Amino acid sequence: MGAAAHIHSADDARRLAKRRLPWMVFDYIDGAAGNETGAARNRAALDALTLAPRVLRDVSQRSMAVDLFGAQADRPFGIAPMGMCNLSAPGADLMLARLAAKYRVPHGVSTVASTPMEKIIEVADGHAWFQLYYSGDGQGTFKLVQRAKAAGYGTLVLTVDVPEVGRRPRELRHGFKMPFSIGPRQFVDFALHPRWSLAQLAAGKPQMANFEMDGYDFDRTESRARADWDTLARLRDLWTGKLVVKGVLNVEDAVALKAAGVDAVQVSSHGSRQLQSAPAPITMLPLIREAVGPDFPLFYDSGLRSGEDVLKALNAGADFTFFGRSLQFAIAAAGEQGLAALWDVLSAELSSAMAQTGLNHLT
Repeated sequence: MGAAAHIHSADDARRLAKRRLPWMVFDYIDGAAGNETGAARNRAALDALTLAPRVLRDVSQRSMAVDLFGAQADRPFGIAPMGMCNLSAPGADLMLARLAAKYRVPHGVSTVASTPMEKIIEVADGHAWFQLYYSGDGQGTFKLVQRAKAAGYGTLVLTVDVPEVGRRPRELRHGFKMPFSIGPRQFVDFALHPRWSLAQLAAGKPQMANFEMDGYDFDRTESRARADWDTLARLRDLWTGKLVVKGVLNVEDAVALKAAGVDAVQVSSHGSRQLQSAPAPITMLPLIREAVGPDFPLFYDSGLRSGEDVLKALNAGADFTFFGRSLQFAIAAAGEQGLAALWDVLSAELSSAMAQTGLNHLT
């Protein structure tokens, strides 16, 4: 029996991934800022939310499809942008892209993806959004914007919650760096996880694939603190497609972003990887919904682990949600079969929760 058959929840995927991944890679994917109390706070807030069961309603026919920027997505959840996904397994970026194409959901393509943005959107059959970090003086950043436009991306996701890379002790203890580097400590770690190491050796060392262009030498540790409202205005003028701003936890910021002409706001704590003292995103979601009104597109990520979590976020005001590290864990656990297994689990959990709460559809 393959490992995918043992994935019955996101926790199963994480448990199996922890066995297979080197400690450094697992802690990079799993880790959060500081002592990780922020992640625990958001998880506790999600757990405290309840769903209201309803009875004697015909829920034999249920649809999980939702409208997303005028098109139908077959699920109300997509794939959050995640850097260096191919560390979880060779080809992970394209596994996610194929999943996005199959279910017509957005695949968030990270600035620091380990596969070129052009290849990902091709494999995703257009169901890909490009996530943008502003870095340094912005010259390289705006070159990436032009490249994304040329590649056919219709949605740009500006991530604004990383003025500086958060301090994540689990990464620091292992000496994790991007571009990926291997020293004596990492060599021992990899030697103790031969299945992962041999697969990576055969595929070649994962790279940050979107920086092989003239005039841009990306440094993950470089300050991103120079981005401001003028930067956003310049980007809004340049980008004719949909513009999403991701990483918002403040009501006033959300209202100002709406006024600045962005097409959607994504409530997120960056998976609790930036500021351990940040409020739980799920508690800010209904406050931001009230402030921006009922019709403004509002997305959510951070801490989701189940289909029931998705329904909680939708009830709290989100129009669409995104899963992140759980999908990487599924890939690490059992490759593309593991990813498909977890996606089916999340879908089944949501469908069941809809039936229990008397819902035939989500819109």
